Amino acid sequence: MPRYIAIDYGTKRIGLASADSAVGVTTPLGVVAGRNDLAADVDAVLAVVADYQVDTLVVGLPLNMDDTEGPQARATRKFGEELARAAGVPVHYWDERLSSFAADELLASTDLSRAKRKAIQDSLAAQVILQAYLDAHPDRGGAASAGEGE
Repeated sequence: MPRYIAIDYGTKRIGLASADSAVGVTTPLGVVAGRNDLAADVDAVLAVVADYQVDTLVVGLPLNMDDTEGPQARATRKFGEELARAAGVPVHYWDERLSSFAADELLASTDLSRAKRKAIQDSLAAQVILQAYLDAHPDRGGAASAGEGE
């Protein structure tokens, strides 16, 4: 049964979520502190995902609203390339536009303080990214068909 980990990569925080294809339900794993250092960020993510038998990594790609890639998207691709090399598993990129907005919407109805919401927002964003990826790939554990974002 394939296991997926999604990453919402940022220089301050890196959100993580998981799913396996048998269940198809995504779960937030938490957030690791970004170190603004590519090798250190890769190591921090690998330390968390080491406990999972990961088959595929899904990295949220922050495209601009006009579908172009800016500096953060290029940095994210470099991170994903290094992560794929270090983890030895495929990395797929998925359009993460509005994933943070969706995470904010999920958190809006909670009684959490603003600081606590911010602390888990990136993990929920990773969950949103992973769910969208799986939904677009029903053969990989998702429920519906949608556009490709890799």
